[in-house]
Amino acid sequence: MKLIQPFAGWRPRPGLAAEVAAPPYDVLSSQEARQLVKDHPHSFLYVSKAEIALDPSLSPYDEQVYQTAAERFAAMQREGILRQEATPCLYIYQLTLGQRRQTGVVAAASIAAYRNERIRKHELTRPDKENDRTRLAEVLAAHSGPVFLISRQDQHLDRMVEQIQQASPPNEAFLADDGVHHALWVVSEPHLIEQLVDRFEQHPRLYIADGHHRSAAAARVAERHAHADRFLAVIFPENQLQILDYNRVVKDLRGLSTQAFLQAVAERFRITPAPSAVAPKERHTFALYLPGQWYQLTLAAEWIDESDPLSSLDVALLDRHLLQPILGIEDPRRDQRIDFVGGVRGTATLQALVDSGSMAAAFALCPTSLAELLAVADANKIMPPKSTWFEPKLRDGLVVQTF
Repeated sequence: MKLIQPFAGWRPRPGLAAEVAAPPYDVLSSQEARQLVKDHPHSFLYVSKAEIALDPSLSPYDEQVYQTAAERFAAMQREGILRQEATPCLYIYQLTLGQRRQTGVVAAASIAAYRNERIRKHELTRPDKENDRTRLAEVLAAHSGPVFLISRQDQHLDRMVEQIQQASPPNEAFLADDGVHHALWVVSEPHLIEQLVDRFEQHPRLYIADGHHRSAAAARVAERHAHADRFLAVIFPENQLQILDYNRVVKDLRGLSTQAFLQAVAERFRITPAPSAVAPKERHTFALYLPGQWYQLTLAAEWIDESDPLSSLDVALLDRHLLQPILGIEDPRRDQRIDFVGGVRGTATLQALVDSGSMAAAFALCPTSLAELLAVADANKIMPPKSTWFEPKLRDGLVVQTF
């Protein structure tokens, strides 16, 4: 089975892409999504987060939510808000934010390749979120949120993609509310599709950047529905991508006073008070915010093993040398005392959470590098949860793959 294949995607009818395409379901709370759709009645959030159309007291995992999603998706098809391609296609998807641009190929990726680790993952999944995306895919008979994949740099592939873009204007182009410009080219010519499919066959593996729950859910769906043997993916080359920091906030200091906490931290970290917010730029340096005061933390070299791509990650070092031994947070995936804040929100958000009293401390980290992520994946290891924040985010509903 080929690594990627074309598919007859469902897309918003001309002129509606900006209205339909929506942020990923997992970067918005239900409350934030309800606010966002007030001015967007055709938003795909009514499918990907269908609880926003129901009573807020209802669980987002209630069966009524999934049935509502299926009804809304069917209505969008029936009313022509979404239209299906006449033939299987590939797509070129370009995102531009400021001076940064990344261009990928939208395709149906092989679940067999995911199972045999030709498509590599680097995170564990949460059962509740995996169950949620599995149920949604089943009721829709579709994969509606793309999995963000990474390919190793391939200049030949880059030239092929660039030539397709230069040959014609995009089929869709719009500026989203968050300032990201999205453009989509439909690749329907059989010879171009064949060339792209064959070129990806030259890649020994791809890597999941974002979408571990969606890909795991797709694999579960395939176990129950043999014909659903592919999932929706967008593949970007490694050299075009940006990872932002993924920061941590904790609700309490485990009963320690501020002084006692800092004394415990000082056993392994050098602590330097900072006059203002700190955004770490060097590996193995961290920022700590306690009410009214920022600190820079530097882990002593004796605690770092650079030979291990996993244990030398800053997120792993913070876990092992501070969050676990001092604050007692043994499992960040499940512990309700810790939360995570994407770096796109800045240090001001971290400070506000602590100053408001909702959190006791905040930690800012240096972004995980793409080289670190790929090294961990190549070693068949699993990164700590919330290790990477990719920006800009792909949009749901721009292309949907049915099965």
